[in-house]
Amino acid sequence: MKKKILLFSEGVTLSQVVRLVTLGRSLDPARYDVTFACSEFDELAFGGTSFRRRLVHSLDPKAVHRALRQGRRLYDRKTLLAQVEEDLAVFDEVRPDVVVGDFRWSLAVSAPVHGVPHAALINAYWSPYATTRTFPVPDHPIVRLLGEAMTAKYFPVALPRVFEHFAAPLNEVRKVHGLPPVGSLLEVLTHGDHVLYADPPELVPTTSAPANHEHLGYVPWAPGGPLPGFWNDLPADRPVVYATVGSSGDVDTLPLVVEALGGLPVTALVATAGRKTLPRLPANVYAADFLPGDLAARRSALVISNGGSSTSYQALAEGVPVLGLASNLDQYLAMAAIEASGAGQLARARLATAPSLRATR
Repeated sequence: MKKKILLFSEGVTLSQVVRLVTLGRSLDPARYDVTFACSEFDELAFGGTSFRRRLVHSLDPKAVHRALRQGRRLYDRKTLLAQVEEDLAVFDEVRPDVVVGDFRWSLAVSAPVHGVPHAALINAYWSPYATTRTFPVPDHPIVRLLGEAMTAKYFPVALPRVFEHFAAPLNEVRKVHGLPPVGSLLEVLTHGDHVLYADPPELVPTTSAPANHEHLGYVPWAPGGPLPGFWNDLPADRPVVYATVGSSGDVDTLPLVVEALGGLPVTALVATAGRKTLPRLPANVYAADFLPGDLAARRSALVISNGGSSTSYQALAEGVPVLGLASNLDQYLAMAAIEASGAGQLARARLATAPSLRATR
């Protein structure tokens, strides 16, 4: 009899969805019956898959990005209570042997309540067992108020309480269902019967992690479909730079990147993810909504990303360095690990200007 696998994703960023899509595609359909639960089934990600599809409610991506910019909680008690009930309904319907979740916090309640083994997919730099345990100051309103130096001084002192504040709604909902508290934010993000780290262990190692924590390594994905018309006609006499801020980066940096690259002796490939119209492009800049990031990185001398793991790891897999224009803490953590390895450079998206980008070495 086939094992029933339930893949359950929040739809906040494309990367959370496509990581699970990649894992689902890797499963032998002769051995596994796969159901995918998320809030939207874009054919860009799901085209050609045979998963059973189950629509569920998700956090609103725009609301999440606003909350991140303002330093507010992503989940509240009401949302989590509703998601737990929805999860339980899906479990009753699918009867999975295991559920694999990516940023679906409610699974830390619904899975143990229903008795379903839960595997949490997360980046290892969020692990309480990460060997390097420092947190860079992200783009936060308090940085604009106090300045970066002052904020950096007090940020480590405030961080434990901040993480407890973010985790509190989940711990409250666990209590409602008769479950003990998990702990602070890092424990919430890595709670599960199995914890799967989507990072190379050499890049983001862990120390003294329990046996149920393991590194999967980089989980690759790139959009399919036809290549843009310009793909085979790019000039061959200049280095190529590939730039994208993906679905979660600061999209206002994209015109600055285009302006910066337009003044350099390079050929620039820019993917907008459908988030920004770039009406006037310099002659050396070629843009499309989506590009196959693996192929774009492969022909590039540099990749400019939002700092997050998806595009940045894509570049590293092709042996290409990364300039990460980070804004939220996840992006800062990914780029901090990459910068420490000597494979890239971290820059603040908020401080980016065309001249500063052009001067980056």
